[in-house]
Amino acid sequence: MTALTGKTIMLGITGGIAAYKSAELVRLLVKAGAQVQVVMTDAATRFVTPLTFQALSGNPVWTELWNPQSANGMAHINLSRTADLALIAPASANFIARLAQGHANDLLSTLCLARDCPLLVAPAMNLQMWGNPATQRNVAQLAADGIGLLGPASGSQACGEVGEGRMLEAEELFEHLLAHFQPKLLAGRRVLMTAGPTFEALDPVRGLTNLSSGKMGFALARACVQAGAHVTLVSGPVSLPTPQGVTRIDVQSASQMHDAVFGALPGQDVFIGVAAVADYRPSQAAADKIKKSADTLTLELLRNPDILAAVAAQPDAPLCVGFAAESRNLDGYAQGKLQAKKLQLVVGNLVQDSIGRDSNAVVLYDAAGRHPLPPASKDDVAQRIVSHLAGLLK
Repeated sequence: MTALTGKTIMLGITGGIAAYKSAELVRLLVKAGAQVQVVMTDAATRFVTPLTFQALSGNPVWTELWNPQSANGMAHINLSRTADLALIAPASANFIARLAQGHANDLLSTLCLARDCPLLVAPAMNLQMWGNPATQRNVAQLAADGIGLLGPASGSQACGEVGEGRMLEAEELFEHLLAHFQPKLLAGRRVLMTAGPTFEALDPVRGLTNLSSGKMGFALARACVQAGAHVTLVSGPVSLPTPQGVTRIDVQSASQMHDAVFGALPGQDVFIGVAAVADYRPSQAAADKIKKSADTLTLELLRNPDILAAVAAQPDAPLCVGFAAESRNLDGYAQGKLQAKKLQLVVGNLVQDSIGRDSNAVVLYDAAGRHPLPPASKDDVAQRIVSHLAGLLK
């Protein structure tokens, strides 16, 4: 189940090379449980055939205002009334101009004028067209009319130039649509998080680390953004893409993570310590690679700062959430962590049930007691944690 399950998305496609990205967007939406009704302008069919979108969506593709597929001859009314959201992707400069001026001279523009659902547009055009004062006036008019703008991005364009005007990638648009349907339980809240492992250098090529993948922390950051929060994520070394809308700070060691957290802490409403921070670090990292010599090697380790405890101990501390990944006695260790560090919430799990996996089974611990969550994907677990967290903030 996702926020898109059972939703009907009307996807309008206008003429532009970026239309090929919309095919992947349809696939993602259908996979997430949405019904997709595709409407194409005549120009759009010159770039990708309607058959492609029919095969991906499982629904007929609409291209004509006068179309016998509609029993009452009013496709522009019928399609908009069944949609939960309309998205134009790509939205060409020409279509944006027509939309801003209220034209209704083809099926897609008529649908936009006759709709009673929210409308989003994802612009796609040459950088000069995007920067033209006429286009900027039209975009400003769309915003004034309550139409949401997704992008554009900056980068290489099909014409060979580089600049602003690229349509967002399908995955980025998908994230925006997911966020649109999520309840804004954390609207306006500022959330600071840590995620992933830390790496404590022994020498220039070796170090002490752990098996944390960062997946749970990144899923939670994504869920917080979708719930309306402003999220800053301090991440250890992981190979995960930054969730849409998240401000990311990359660090290596526990000391670097500590400094980054306290640099970003002022004004935060919530701190969530998901990172698997190393408890100890070498007293001194070797300047050169340590060579194999004796049969044994003795390392002197120093204790790292406890970031979560230090944040919770601040006189103006935000609501603090900790994670307890244990191999046994989960209840005892998690509840002990809740009390000893004076936290408002601890998310506990057994490492053998979660590390490296895309699913998770966790138990939430707070002042009211123990709250087990059913096993689910990390994304679903993250949504449930956000819901519980929002209740605590109230």
